[in-house]
Order: sequence, then C-alpha cells, then structure tokens
Amino acid sequence: MTNILTNFFYIILKTRVANYHFPQGASIIFTPLSVSVVILLSDSNSNPNDSSHSSTSFMLKPVLKISFLWCFKRHHETMSNAWYYQSMQEFEVVCKPQFQTLDNVTHGNNLFIKPELYCTLDSSSGSGGCTLDSPVTESSVTDDLNDFRHKLRQLETVMLSDLYEDPENNGKLSVGNGVVDFPDIEIWKEMVEGVPKRDLKDVLIACANAVSVNDYATSQLLISELQQMVSVSGEPIQRLGAYMLEGLVARLSNSGSSICSPASHELLSYTNILYKVCPYFKFGYMSANGAIAEAMKDENRVHIIDFQIGQGSQWVPLIQAFAARRGGPPHIRITAFDDSTSAQTRGGGLNIVGQRLCRLARSFNLPFEFHPVSVSVSEAGLQHFRLRAGEALAVNFAFVLHGLADESVSTENHRDRILRLVKSMKPKVVTLVEQESNTNTAAFYPRFLEALDYYNAMFESMDVSLPRESKERINVEQHCLAKGVVNIIACEGDERVERHELVGKWKLRFMMAGFSPYPLSSLVNGTIKTLMKKYSERYRVEERDGALYLGWMNRDLVASCAWK
Repeated sequence: MTNILTNFFYIILKTRVANYHFPQGASIIFTPLSVSVVILLSDSNSNPNDSSHSSTSFMLKPVLKISFLWCFKRHHETMSNAWYYQSMQEFEVVCKPQFQTLDNVTHGNNLFIKPELYCTLDSSSGSGGCTLDSPVTESSVTDDLNDFRHKLRQLETVMLSDLYEDPENNGKLSVGNGVVDFPDIEIWKEMVEGVPKRDLKDVLIACANAVSVNDYATSQLLISELQQMVSVSGEPIQRLGAYMLEGLVARLSNSGSSICSPASHELLSYTNILYKVCPYFKFGYMSANGAIAEAMKDENRVHIIDFQIGQGSQWVPLIQAFAARRGGPPHIRITAFDDSTSAQTRGGGLNIVGQRLCRLARSFNLPFEFHPVSVSVSEAGLQHFRLRAGEALAVNFAFVLHGLADESVSTENHRDRILRLVKSMKPKVVTLVEQESNTNTAAFYPRFLEALDYYNAMFESMDVSLPRESKERINVEQHCLAKGVVNIIACEGDERVERHELVGKWKLRFMMAGFSPYPLSSLVNGTIKTLMKKYSERYRVEERDGALYLGWMNRDLVASCAWK
C-alpha cells in the first residue's frame, strides 16, 4: 500500500508541482507512515542539522486517505522576517478552526515528521529540491502558495469524492453537487482509481489502538476516515464498523452509558424478529430445556427458577412437552426474575408474562403457578424463592450471568454469590447459556479485538436470514445488538454490563461453588443439530468437554452446559 501511494504521489507531484515557483531549496516530502504530503520550504543555505530555526505545521481539514501539511522552516540569519510572516498569515487564513483536524495545533510542533520514515522526491537537478532561476518576491511566493493550495484542494476533491459524468453540464465530471472543470482531471481520476482503498477492519483496529494509548490526534484522523467507510446497510463489516465507531466516539466523549433505546413496542417487535431469524436464542433455550426435561422426566412437582425470563418464550415448548408426557403432566411452578430491558421491551411488568404462560398451561390442562419476583438478580436472597418440600428444583441461567458484576468490579462479587446461593438450595439441575466471548476482564484493546471478531461472525450470519437492504435487519442490528457492542467498547467499571466469559471460566466458577457437570442428552443434541442446518450449512453444532457449542463457520458464538 505504501509503495503504491508513494508512486502515485511521485507522479502527481513530479508532474504538477515542478512548474510552481517556490523559494530556492524547496523540497517535497512524502510521509508513508501517516499517509501525508508535506511541503517543506526552507532557506537553501540553512543547515539541515541546525535546529535553531523555528517551524510550524498546519492541517487543512479532515481527509480520508491523505493529509496535507505545510511545514515552514526559517533560518534566522538568511530568511527575511517579512517573507516568513507573510507566508504564515496567508496560511493562517486557510487553517481556520473548521478546516483543522486537530483541536490544538501549536507553533513549533512539527506533527507527523520523522525523517527516517520519509521518502524524499528529488528534482532532476539532484539538489534535493526544485531549483529556481527566477528571483523570489513576497508577492510571487504568496501567489504561488495560493495557487498550489488550490491545486491540492482539487486533487483532494478527486481523491475523496465519487466522480460521475453530468449530462446536464456537457459531460463534465461532477463531485456531489458541484462541477469540477480543470484540464487534468481525467489523468488524476485514473491515478486515484488505481489506488486501492484501505481495509476497514485494519482502520478500526488502528483507531482502537490509538484510543488505547490516548493518541487523541491519530484517533480523530482515523475516526474521520471511518465515517466515510462504514454503513448500516452495507457489508457485515461495514455495518458492524458503524456501531464500533459509535463505541469509539462514545468512549472518547465518556457517553457510552447514555445510549438510548427505542420505544418499548418497537423493541419488542425487533426482539421477536431476531428470535425468529437467528438461531442463537433457540439454540440456548432448546439445549437448556432438554437438560431440564431429562432431569425432571419422573418428577410430579417441578419448580423452575428463571433469573431472566424476558418474554417467557423459552418455556412455551417445555410446557407443551410436559403436557404430552406419558402418565400425565407434572405440576409446574415458575419463579421469574426480571430486568429493566425486558420490562421496557414488554411495556409492562412480569404479570404480562405470567398471564400468557397461564393461558398456555390451561389450554393443555397442565397445573401451573407463576411467581414473579420484583428485585434484580444481584439482590436475590433465599427468601425470594419460596421453596417447598417435595418439589424438584431446576435453575435456569440463560444469557444472564454475564451481566452480574464479579470480583473485578465489586467486592460483593454477585456473580459467584448467586452461584453459591443456588447451590445451597440443592437443585436437581442448573442450566447455563452464554455467549462464547472473552470480554470481562480484558483490557480495552484486546477486548475491542475480541468484540470485532465475535460480532463480525454474528453480523455475517444475519445476511443468511435477512436481505442486506432489509429495513428489518437494520432495525434488529441497531436496536438489539448495537447497544451491547457500544457498551463493550465505550464503558468501564460498573457501567460496563456486557462482561462475557468463555465456558472454561464458567466451569471454574461452578466448580468452586460446589457444582459438578450434568451430562447433556444426545437425543436433544441431535435434534438441535438438525434444526440449525435449516438455517444455514455454515452454522455448526459441536459437543466438547461436556458443553454444546453453536458456531458460525470457525467462530463459536453460544455455549450451553448443565450442572448439578
């Protein structure tokens, strides 16, 4: 990429700049690292190793593939103050705040300049600059600089805009709403089209790295570039990039926790669409229900504790399965905990879920009780469960434990406390379903990389079920997935609630709480594998080390396991 850009700018600058009049000893320097063009003006008699001259640098405006900087160096003995200050005044007009990429540009700071990284484009004279025969005057310098500035802006327009022929302007090339009319545009356009665009994933990673080391200047440049590369209706990486960019911006502005959610009825609609078109929830619910059904096949009274019941969708097929059981259905009691997001989605409390499940149970003549608990999971205590003698207890942790703070966030460590509390109730089976991702204790940069890899696979899988131009898909990704992406990237401490762990870490937590693995049903696993193939052949279901994994191609997305 660097070599291509170097050759590209050599052609442009060699052929277009040579005719401009600059002070004797002027040279043009290309900086591959920062993808910048630097025009260096200095007195030909000045010593290149002499640091006594003063200097400054300006950036015209945020650009995508290239940044233009003007660096003026003045030797205190040979260059007149009049020429120096006249040049500075001219360029201070150009470099108004609205054109500056960086918020704080100070005199004496030569940004981006590292001599060892430069590739100098020498003139044919071999002097290292463009040797001029004509005398230099203040007015000629000013005119030449203004003319050259105009040419650079034209070049920038060609590079950063979509060009098209406008039949209403006699076939002239247009950029946006304006017409570009200068002789060499076809040549410049051909050169620009030969330069490949930067890879979006690479730019995202570079921006995250800049944010992680508090390099604000580079972060702002890359954010400006990313804004032109992402799209909520583009390819999977473009769509994900839009939300990851939002997370980076929110992190820099400390506004990650203020991301708003849509109205409740809209969120419910989007959640239902996600449940129908993507197998993640179905996989998790089916695997958990299979373990519960297997453990409770001979029980007459079953008590299920669901620490995040959501819409109650998980229990519809289980109630139907219990109703069809030989010898008659058992008596089922569900103790349900809620969360603010689910309540907002439903537009009401747990009574909505309870009424729905009660109607379903009555339709199958299944004895049923529903017990709502109006406290958060982190506040749950033994008194909230109303345990009864003679009931077989099943506990369900489906996509809930990752939202509880652990020892890295709070000394109360609710994540392990809840597990110990559940173990004290002697359940017959405990089910765990979680995203297979490592974003809990990881530092920002590796956490960003993990989120990029994980959600890129998830967004790719969305294309199988919903067309790329689908408005439904855009809404589902924006309202059901984007908030989690932003939270992982933008937030820290107790504001970061998306704290996923891998199955290996969950196993350690369960074993430390006193649990032992509960074997999964091979019949249920086979049924799940068959169902996943109906979505896409690229989904894969694997059983490894006592856990069941759902993956997209070579990336694990969801894991399920059971304990006793």
